[in-house]
Amino acid sequence: MTDQNNSNPKPKIPLKLKYVKLGYHYLISNAIYLILIPLSIMISSAPLQTLITNKNLEIVWNIMKLNYMAVVSCLALLIILGTVYFMNRPKPVYLVDFACCKPDSARKVTKMTCMERIVLYGTFTQQNIEFQRKIFERSGVGDATYLPESVIQVPPNPTISEARKEAENVMYASIDEVLGKTGVSTKEIGVLIVNCSLFNPLPSLSAMIVNRYKLRGNIITYNLGGMGCSAGLISMDLARDLLQVHPNSYALVVSMESITQNWYCGNNRSMLIPNCLFRMGGAAILLSNKCRDRNRSKYCLMHVVRTHKGADDKSYRCAYQQEDEDGYRGVTLSKDLMAVAGEALKTNITTLGPLVLPISEQLLFLATLVAKKIFRFHKIKPYIPDFKLAFEHFCIHAGGRAVLEELEKNLELPPLLMEPSRMTLYRFGNTSSSSLWYELAYLEAKGRIKKGDRIWQIGFGSGFKCNSAVWRSLHRVDPCKEKNPWVDEIHEFPVHVPQVATNIMPTIGS
Repeated sequence: MTDQNNSNPKPKIPLKLKYVKLGYHYLISNAIYLILIPLSIMISSAPLQTLITNKNLEIVWNIMKLNYMAVVSCLALLIILGTVYFMNRPKPVYLVDFACCKPDSARKVTKMTCMERIVLYGTFTQQNIEFQRKIFERSGVGDATYLPESVIQVPPNPTISEARKEAENVMYASIDEVLGKTGVSTKEIGVLIVNCSLFNPLPSLSAMIVNRYKLRGNIITYNLGGMGCSAGLISMDLARDLLQVHPNSYALVVSMESITQNWYCGNNRSMLIPNCLFRMGGAAILLSNKCRDRNRSKYCLMHVVRTHKGADDKSYRCAYQQEDEDGYRGVTLSKDLMAVAGEALKTNITTLGPLVLPISEQLLFLATLVAKKIFRFHKIKPYIPDFKLAFEHFCIHAGGRAVLEELEKNLELPPLLMEPSRMTLYRFGNTSSSSLWYELAYLEAKGRIKKGDRIWQIGFGSGFKCNSAVWRSLHRVDPCKEKNPWVDEIHEFPVHVPQVATNIMPTIGS
């Protein structure tokens, strides 16, 4: 997960070639209009009397009278099929609003504070103290992230009661805010889904919410655990399926992670990296399938595509929770993580591409595939579709600087489209599955969400999984009317995050 300077910068597309490709895209995308407009002109230039005459109408009427039963049967069949289609088509799922937790300022920590605690714990060797210092410098995480009190205190206090306290603070703050923003009563919520990978108490987190907000007795609840940082999009998929079969319902989705019991105090280097990246945070999202909510909702869910590579042993073990030889519990990140993530992304976008890419990009992809596979032109590189033609905004899981740089290179994204992910990592750290919502909140606070904009959320998680969700904006989001964790400080962003931060943190001795 550490980052290295890119000594081979990506070659820029020549300006003429760029405009040729742009012209090709517009030509293919608007081909139907280019064909229909001349055809319409030709038809309209012919005398109307030659097309519609009493004699022609009389011939048509006579044919219909002779085939009266056939005509009636066809009309009845069309009405029946139309009724069945409209009754059984998938119901649109709307995102009414969402809220991200901004923890109390007392939980705010700098990298220096983290290093001081690491030294005071007394469990790390000098070499691993220095290793964590270097990771902090290269992580892309800033000096205003949040950690629970149980981690900040010395020694740390990783008890179940402290973990519950952390979960309550994050969940209740985000739920209170989203209910306040939407005005929805707790009795109207029919579906509740909570995802938290590393903390699964008894009673469950979903039961804690039901008890706190006195939700109704027939509410459908799910508690997803152990599914990693992409669990938030899995929750979206589950909520969408449930809203298809439960009419006139609201679904509340809560995405979070718990730090308290998973701060690693041992000396296995592959388990030390999460200490430098993961931070406190969470989000609550309110979904609806009610037609009357369309006008006040922010987004409509278009697609969810899920990819699971768990059948491969290398993928399965690349993010693995376990105890080390001294009994300290943590999450091991394999050196194969980036390669596994790349393969999972490739599989995911292969499925997603035909659903979202314009026909011009699909034709180019098909042409290179045919040339390579059928005509054996092995020197031709596989064509990477331009997803910037399909989406206006990208929310890529802020897993770490290395993850973001790899996706930036593979998807050929400019800095502006990577900005929400980089700034979320810098300001809030890796908040696991909820990071995608901090990124969307950043776009809203910047005033970049316009009506009809398409947003692509990409999440990666243990297992190994890559999941995508596509949203379409239903109206412009006015940043002046928004309440989210960025609004009070959005004028300070974006900030420059150097490749390697120098002199921001001195070496601390043990």
